[in-house]
Amino acid sequence: MLRLSGGFMTIVARNRFFMGGIIFASISLCLAAAGGYFAFSSFQNVAEAAALRSRGVMQIIAVRLAEPSAFVPFWAILGLLAYSLISIIMIYYFFENTQAPEILFFAFFAVSNSFEFLRLLLPLKEIFNFPAVYLMTASRILLFGRYFGLFSLFAAGVYAAGLDAQKQRGVLLMLIVAALYIAISVPVDSLAWDSAFLLLSGYSVMFAMAGTGIMVVTVITFFISAYIRGSRNYITIGFGVFMALTGRNILFNSDNWITPVPGLLLLAIGTWFICTRLHRHYLWL
Repeated sequence: MLRLSGGFMTIVARNRFFMGGIIFASISLCLAAAGGYFAFSSFQNVAEAAALRSRGVMQIIAVRLAEPSAFVPFWAILGLLAYSLISIIMIYYFFENTQAPEILFFAFFAVSNSFEFLRLLLPLKEIFNFPAVYLMTASRILLFGRYFGLFSLFAAGVYAAGLDAQKQRGVLLMLIVAALYIAISVPVDSLAWDSAFLLLSGYSVMFAMAGTGIMVVTVITFFISAYIRGSRNYITIGFGVFMALTGRNILFNSDNWITPVPGLLLLAIGTWFICTRLHRHYLWL
């Protein structure tokens, strides 16, 4: 169990979470590989039955340049899961003995991408024909993971701006409750999906705008942190957050061969900026 003292997570307890994240990301990657093996033959049927093309940052351009491919979502999912595993391993390696409040919440963001393996339940249903309620449940868990990751980055920015590090327990609880509320409240259609193997949900435009707003506020918060703390490292971290969230959005919505590589590069480079600059900042304290 994670040990919290007065709302503050100790380094030992935090490192146990990192280890748990490594285990979860490893299991998710293995499940995705196995799911892809069993569901490979159904990818084309699922893609052809998609109600609409997926939406996203790069999709606005890519939709006009390339036709959707039934296999791209699978490779995008594997890319996200590999990123999740590698990034949490690197976070554990670089921050094992470094107390940085922000890195805990960035680790939450990294591990949250491991939930993407649940998208493969859609093509797996074509093979095993299990009840649709499993798809509904998986879709809500997936939504929880996505919003929990986004809120975690926002929390990291708030901590960088000077939030009392003793309040980690309360902040974590608020993030979980907020993400759960969205995941449970949003209506999900079990009979319709997009070209990225995601069930269609309600209020998509409203939540997309809200997500963009949270991203902008988070980036600005890191820029403000650079001024408050007098550290240029936080400027680079702010750009890294923007790149990571943009890359994640591209991979979430990838349905053609133009999008996965730019998305993964943005996500990886943004993460590198965040972790290296954060480590450099706390190394000199």
